[in-house]
Amino acid sequence: MHGSPPVPTTSCLPPQNFASLSPHYRTLSSSSSSLSLSFFFTFNLFSHIPKLGHIQIVSEAMNSDQLVHRTHHTHTHNEDLQDTPILESTPQNKPRNLSMNPIRYMLREQRFLFVLIGIAIATLFFTAFPLSNPELASSSLSSPLLHDPTRDSSFSSGSSVAPTRRVLLEGLESMNVGGKVPLGLKSKSQRIVVTGGAGFVGSHLVDRLIARGDSVIVIDNFFTGRKENLAHHFGNPKFELIRHDVVEPILLEVDQIYHLACPASPVHYKFNPTNVVGTLNMLGLAKRVGARFLLTSTSEVYGDPLQHPQVETYWGNVNPIGVRSCYDEGKRTAETLSMDYHRGLGIEVRIARIFNTYGPRMCIDDGRVVSNFVAQALRKEPLTVYGDGKQTRSFQYVSDLVEGLMRLMEGNHVGPFNLGNPGEFTMLELAQVVQDTIDPNAKIEFRPNTEDDPHKRKPDISKAKELLGWEPTVSLRKGLPLMVTDFRQRIFGDAKDNIAAEAA
Repeated sequence: MHGSPPVPTTSCLPPQNFASLSPHYRTLSSSSSSLSLSFFFTFNLFSHIPKLGHIQIVSEAMNSDQLVHRTHHTHTHNEDLQDTPILESTPQNKPRNLSMNPIRYMLREQRFLFVLIGIAIATLFFTAFPLSNPELASSSLSSPLLHDPTRDSSFSSGSSVAPTRRVLLEGLESMNVGGKVPLGLKSKSQRIVVTGGAGFVGSHLVDRLIARGDSVIVIDNFFTGRKENLAHHFGNPKFELIRHDVVEPILLEVDQIYHLACPASPVHYKFNPTNVVGTLNMLGLAKRVGARFLLTSTSEVYGDPLQHPQVETYWGNVNPIGVRSCYDEGKRTAETLSMDYHRGLGIEVRIARIFNTYGPRMCIDDGRVVSNFVAQALRKEPLTVYGDGKQTRSFQYVSDLVEGLMRLMEGNHVGPFNLGNPGEFTMLELAQVVQDTIDPNAKIEFRPNTEDDPHKRKPDISKAKELLGWEPTVSLRKGLPLMVTDFRQRIFGDAKDNIAAEAA
């Protein structure tokens, strides 16, 4: 149809030019490399503008037949346009502004190149103004990469250098994450798991956490826990109760884990030694979801101590094959596992060694001395004292313990920490306090002492005072009446219910 064959044209840079540019299209990590990339794209772009103008001029110089030929192929899909006359450029036409043609050409044909130029300009901007937000600047200064592990109390002075990943993860302790704010201040609501949350201590801890505004998930197999301890939270959207045994794995998305699931009474823990497997599963959960883990250990790790009072650095005097050993050694193993996960995997761990605790919601017949004495006195039974009654214990009220656990979880120190009341009582002195509180005429009955019963137990809480700002505030004579009120309602209230049920 046309006399002259079409002259091939190009819509991009010559291949050899792209070959020379391609090695530079790499993503650079540092800001200085990004700056160099920006200058490179800008320089090469404008160095090719004359070539682009030359290509456009060649296109302008094409004769009218060639233009008609190109236009014909562009509109072959529309038959009505085949007979329409096509305007042809002639030498008499006013020449176009050649200085603008390269830019028009690039806008039309080189869009990818403009994307790269935009990336280069953005990189240049953020390189020049990296920290315009003062909060961002302050947080970057507390980055884990700048953390000094020698300032962390979890590193002993004689320990070797820890793995890098441990330093990086422990460095998060210097940042305001994980709810590390004073207990009296408003903090962001957290999602917290409490294993054994239906039990004595766990239910009181749940009360405090929900009152603070956190969302709480309780995991309990109800071996010693009671639903009645948590009934007042049913219907609360921030409370969830799961019947589950921690010896089986479970996966939940949480920020913190309070691991309290373990029977603490000699009557119970001989039949359900869950310290090792349950702790291992909860540590695995903390590892998977990046949660902070608090282990409630016990003063029993000191065994029958030869050092009095006991400090956290004392290794104890234990019998690994005694009748109480499943509890004592289980807790020692749980501490070992926790520290292994902390050192080896960087898990945030807290360890509390709890001394004798009393208060409302204790199991009435769990075999512990305070609950035994109170229940016996209310039932007009003799108070059972084993041995000569000169063994000593330290008794803390449950609210003091909960306060210590929360301070430990929100603090920056791994532990272990003794949490107990340094006030020391013999068993005969405790019986006297119970008599004064409930029934002055209650009798005392002596029985042979149990095997492996420690002779003395008193915590040194200097470390908790200094690093956690914690010490107990409720004395035995002040806290015991609160426990007696709860026991009286449960013992005689249950008896009245049973009588009414039998009568019906």
